[in-house]
Amino acid sequence: MFIPEKFKGKKGLVIGAGKSGVACANLLTYGGFKVLLSDTLPLDKLKERLKTLDGKVEIEVGGHTSKATECGFAVKSPGLPHSNPLIVKLKKNRIPIFSEIETALAFSETADFLAVTGTNGKTTTTVLLGEIMKRALKTRGSKAWICGNVGTPASMVAGKAAAGDTIVMEVSSYQLEDSSCLRPLTACVLNITPDHLDHHGTMENYISAKTKVFRFQKKNDACVFNADDAYCRQIAGRCPSRKFFFSSSRKGGRLNAWVEGGRLVFSLDGERHVLTAPALPGRHNLENAMCAGLMALTRGVDRADIQKTFSAFKGVEHRIEPAGKKRGIAFINDSKATNVDSTLVALRALGKRRRNIWLILGGLDKGNPYFPLAPLISKSVKAVLTIGAASVKIGNELKDAAPIISAGTMAKAVAVALHRGEKGDIVLFSPACASFDQFRDFEDRGRKFKALVKKIQADRT
Repeated sequence: MFIPEKFKGKKGLVIGAGKSGVACANLLTYGGFKVLLSDTLPLDKLKERLKTLDGKVEIEVGGHTSKATECGFAVKSPGLPHSNPLIVKLKKNRIPIFSEIETALAFSETADFLAVTGTNGKTTTTVLLGEIMKRALKTRGSKAWICGNVGTPASMVAGKAAAGDTIVMEVSSYQLEDSSCLRPLTACVLNITPDHLDHHGTMENYISAKTKVFRFQKKNDACVFNADDAYCRQIAGRCPSRKFFFSSSRKGGRLNAWVEGGRLVFSLDGERHVLTAPALPGRHNLENAMCAGLMALTRGVDRADIQKTFSAFKGVEHRIEPAGKKRGIAFINDSKATNVDSTLVALRALGKRRRNIWLILGGLDKGNPYFPLAPLISKSVKAVLTIGAASVKIGNELKDAAPIISAGTMAKAVAVALHRGEKGDIVLFSPACASFDQFRDFEDRGRKFKALVKKIQADRT
């Protein structure tokens, strides 16, 4: 656990000048530490990121020097493998290494920390829970802060959270893996399917990272699990806190939230609440809402605040997000789908009995197979348009499910789908891959997709 007082007078090393790295370097500087921010990229690749860096932070670019191993503690960039030579050297020299999120929380005045993890649905659930908590806390003059893997680094907001506020954080397996002692008062595991195996190596390692979301909880804390997910049921037995379960199928045994007559039923501490779900497509969004609702109820939030938030919630950017129409063809931005299971969710939500979807797939491969998409593609997809580095692998694995069009780029894929599509068709941009081969991140990828759609809408031809 990072305790600032324990490292007083020691220089901090922040590895990686990404968004969270820059934010963490600033936070440590504001906290009175001398900081070295070190990155292997050259300066010309980092100029944009470094614009918000505090002038007191020392930086080194283009590689790590001996200065890095002379620091008293380090904060590691999420996703940097533990086999990285610098990480290996730091461990050999017994220099403590912390995650950005636990470092950020050490500077917060509130212990009211809620954590959302899972393979899919994390961002929607985090934002929905955050909005519920904002509404509930407003009457008390307190705030809820939404941060983490959702896009705003914890280091940007944790230090601003006052006593009485709540921090709602999306936490990834990378962030959890790097953390030594996180204790959310309420946590959740939405689901677990194969993801990031290129980094974690095995499914066992991936699952082990996820269990850190509840591993250090106390018995009076709470954790919410998906009863329909076999991995969730399995790891729930390791959870030391109070356990709560939701299910969209009602087949999960003892439940605290389920779907009944099209509405969401919550059963907690002897009370029953029946609420109308947010108006979002797909069974997965019912699960996200049940999870967020249960987490809020464990924190004593009134059902009226949950229902008002459900009624007002319109979803999150880049997740099955309508991007516009042209000639009766609908364009859907699902850039947040960085793995196969996320794309399956989108196909289930949008797929009809007739084949009317032009599916744009591809990007940086993450080591998972694409053939699980085949049954739904065969049912509802007119053609798969492949882009990016994973194009050949995707084409080889899905060639029997639908026609494969090698588009190469997102712009070409959109142009082909528009040219060949018909009124009533859907162009679904749900890549099932990481974005880093052609884009800065999934947000950059999604916004460029929406910009393309806006441009073709403005074209009168």
